[in-house]
Amino acid sequence: MSEKLRWGILGTARIVRKTIPALQETKNGEVVGIASRTEEKAREYADKHGIPQAFGSYAALLASPDIDAVYIPLPNALHLEWILKSLDAGKHVLCEKPLAMSVAECREIARKADETGLKVLEGFMYRFHPRFEKLQELLGANVVGKLTFIHVAHSFDAGGDDNIRWYTGLGGGALFDTGGYCVNISRMVTAQEPVQVAAFGNYRDANDGGQIDTSIAGMLRFPDGATALFDTGVNLERRNFLEVTGTEGRLYLDNPYGLLEEDSVLEEHHFGQDTIYHKVRGENHFVRMGEHFADSILNGTPLRYDLADAANNTKVLEALDSAARKQERLPGE
Repeated sequence: MSEKLRWGILGTARIVRKTIPALQETKNGEVVGIASRTEEKAREYADKHGIPQAFGSYAALLASPDIDAVYIPLPNALHLEWILKSLDAGKHVLCEKPLAMSVAECREIARKADETGLKVLEGFMYRFHPRFEKLQELLGANVVGKLTFIHVAHSFDAGGDDNIRWYTGLGGGALFDTGGYCVNISRMVTAQEPVQVAAFGNYRDANDGGQIDTSIAGMLRFPDGATALFDTGVNLERRNFLEVTGTEGRLYLDNPYGLLEEDSVLEEHHFGQDTIYHKVRGENHFVRMGEHFADSILNGTPLRYDLADAANNTKVLEALDSAARKQERLPGE
């Protein structure tokens, strides 16, 4: 393997407008190829981003000996297929969240990763930003006392009917998209796995049949008694915040998932006292995630987040989806 990790991009989804420049900016990686379903589309993106090689199929990229690892930004329901094919082709995998659509799929990926000795990382990029290192430092110092409530929101408007989020066959809907962040951040803040869930959803007809969730309100209950409340949607005004409340105070972070090059501020509040503002330097979390992944491969160091973590996140999402679709009502009079 070369001194830098050689990346291939498996698809031309909208997110690559952020991730390709970020991977090109990493100190220990370089983007050497991109694939699309047509060579024309791949060449368009390759020329736009200065990528040397364009491939007219995903399989052609995976067959290239010039690529060590792939980044997968494909629709959710395609993750399992192309993660497995990538591993079979000898490529390490960084995949957009959610890693897969079920715990069973996550376990299948883990078995293949163990079999091949290759590394797979679920791409929750926000976890690599310094503001979350600061958040965990403050929680570790017990500044809020006993953790009691977490409130987190993540929503935006996905737009027209042609959006992939309105197709059940592509793994669309709010919960496995924006809701995955809310669950993931709640688990990270508590450093625990929930023992109970509750959820209520709003639904619309999917473009390919069935009902698909447009927004979800959910709750998670953790072993030590802390409760996380979240709301999320892909047909709503953009909202994006995290509030962590304990017996001694609370922490508030605006735009926890946003790609912020500017400095951000973590607020610390204590019962009417002057607010403490913790300023955190701006940094591209996609770059930091890419560098961490490349370092793990090049130097043989452990990944910060393993596939068991991805399976645990998916387990909660599956439970929330089941709870929301039951739509239980109070008994009538």
